[in-house]
Amino acid sequence: MKLLLIDGHYYVYRSFFAIPNLSNSKGEPTNAIFGFTKTLRLMVKHLQPELGAVFWDEGMPERRVKLQPAYKETRKEMPKPMVPQLDFIQELTPLLGFRNISLPNTEADDLMGCYAIAACKRAEMEVVLATNDKDLYQLVGPCVKVYTTAKTELASPKDAFALLGEDRVSAKWEVPPNLIGDVLALAGDSVDNIPGVGLGRKTAAALISEFGGIESLLTNIDKVKSARTREKLINSRDQILENRKMVDLDCDLELPVPIDELRIEPDYPNLIRRLEQCEFKSLLQEIRDEAARIGSDAQRNLL
Repeated sequence: MKLLLIDGHYYVYRSFFAIPNLSNSKGEPTNAIFGFTKTLRLMVKHLQPELGAVFWDEGMPERRVKLQPAYKETRKEMPKPMVPQLDFIQELTPLLGFRNISLPNTEADDLMGCYAIAACKRAEMEVVLATNDKDLYQLVGPCVKVYTTAKTELASPKDAFALLGEDRVSAKWEVPPNLIGDVLALAGDSVDNIPGVGLGRKTAAALISEFGGIESLLTNIDKVKSARTREKLINSRDQILENRKMVDLDCDLELPVPIDELRIEPDYPNLIRRLEQCEFKSLLQEIRDEAARIGSDAQRNLL
């Protein structure tokens, strides 16, 4: 069984900025809706998952805000044309066959981590994370891969997508996936406004690789060759430990929806009706043809 876990806000934002000008005859923006719908359908085509869900941020985790009050403060407000599209997309998601999953004061990456770990405890379950979130790369292993269509990650120009496993992620980060959080604790993460300690990601990765982790590094600061780096580590010890807690995923949350209830089942009639409001021509025809084909197949199976 394959379980596809999708970072909803990431793909809405990506779709919004990738397709800048698209609206229906009423002048209502539809660019994010179009891109998101195409993207989810493409994922299903590429991966053929039986199970799936889309995860949404719903407020800030109290634990992280207490640790660092400035957490994510630098993030810009959502563009106004995106707001109504986000609501529309969240209504559309179940019609595309996916459950919407969120919890108050919880970030999507934490919930995705909970589902990934729970699924990996089952026999013969494969998990695919559709995300660009650095923290989630920590979970990559024998059961978990990251889905990407980024050209820089594709093995060949002919490839449409890639699944990043342990080898690819380790090569990208220069440490094993389980040590990515240690690298981020040193280098920081400007996207989430987590301050670094004056070390670049390559330097941080080299230190973590050499010492085997944050704890060993901080215990053996005197063995760090560069005097300047030693000084930064000594002066920033508390910040490093705080950062490490910030990038830890909260993977002990109770699953809001059981994994067995995540079977992907599109509602074609209502999906088509909703998308007709957006006036997508080629996409609508593609979905109508698919619905007719699946309906015919189902009818033949009953005979």
